[in-house]
Amino acid sequence: MRRWLAAVVSALVIATSAGVAYAVSNQTFDWGLPDWVPLPVVPPDNPMTREKVELGRHLFYDKRLSADNTMSCATCHQQDKAFTDGKKFSKGITGQEAKRSAMSLANVAYLPVLTWANPLLTSLEVQALIPLFGEHPVEMGMAGKEEVLFERLKADPNYRKLFRSAFPAEAKTGDSTLYSLSTITKALASFQRTLISVSSPYDRYRYGGELSAISPAAKRGEALFFGEKMECYHCHGGFNFTDNVQHSRMPFAEFGFHNTGLYNTDGKGRYPEGHTGITEFTGVAADMGKFRTPTLRNVAKTAPYMHDGSIPDLATVIRAHYAKAGRSASTAGGPNPLRSEFMVGFEVTEHEVKDLIAFLNALTDPNFLLNRAHSDPWLK
Repeated sequence: MRRWLAAVVSALVIATSAGVAYAVSNQTFDWGLPDWVPLPVVPPDNPMTREKVELGRHLFYDKRLSADNTMSCATCHQQDKAFTDGKKFSKGITGQEAKRSAMSLANVAYLPVLTWANPLLTSLEVQALIPLFGEHPVEMGMAGKEEVLFERLKADPNYRKLFRSAFPAEAKTGDSTLYSLSTITKALASFQRTLISVSSPYDRYRYGGELSAISPAAKRGEALFFGEKMECYHCHGGFNFTDNVQHSRMPFAEFGFHNTGLYNTDGKGRYPEGHTGITEFTGVAADMGKFRTPTLRNVAKTAPYMHDGSIPDLATVIRAHYAKAGRSASTAGGPNPLRSEFMVGFEVTEHEVKDLIAFLNALTDPNFLLNRAHSDPWLK
């Protein structure tokens, strides 16, 4: 990571750690959410506006945000795949692969911590700098090309209108303030906060009272999911099916990182180099292999699974990983001794696997996947 980028990220992380990011800003924005859904938390210095969201949507889908004009945020976060890309690892403009599978952006507004294994990255505004300017790996390749980016945006008459509308105060102080990393990242973050998925068949069944919204198999799968035999709900609980959550009805954010026993390369719990989880940041040996719990909303659309995309489908996730108390139990390394206490394994029948998958399929939200407000504005 470039020194200046690391400094910017560090400064903003310190600010968020002090509690700034957890304050609720002026919630006059119309989120259009049903009553059972809490409002997201928004940073006070970036209140939501429709104008910023629309500018952010244009930026999110614009390949001019990459050095060679070939890659946008949407390249790795595609709407029809719940804003993932269907790959084990995404590639940047140089062909270099990332070390993690692209995470879904569904309900990212409710996450207190971002990415698979960086407990310090808590702000969407800060996170946007990583794919744009990061060098390990290179993704969009704009490091050192900040002025090129600003000139590209200024040269587009459409953007001139969008930026002025989204940031009227900055527009009064001149182009150097209006076209800046601050405005660009705030707009991108505002758009991402609107990527809310709460209209799945399961939502209609559980919160809307539509008893026929999901199948009998999905109802049996729900009982398995929330039962003590499989223990899924301990980590994938709550309305967003993850134990990482913050919203306006909570006094504090909740964080969840877990070792699920995917690997055990030395018999003592070690994960492969480059895949060691949050121990990379905490330095705590017991944190080996701990990764953030992802949301299960739209999980049927987000294969392949796990942080490294190493499991191709949901049936294999259930049979060969969770039912075995972690995949490593079936390898030479044996069960990972550092795995979560909830990873105890279980006997499972083929009928139960099908029922559990039927439940997970009921978390797919067609309205979210097809919502034109989330779609590419450049395809008009």
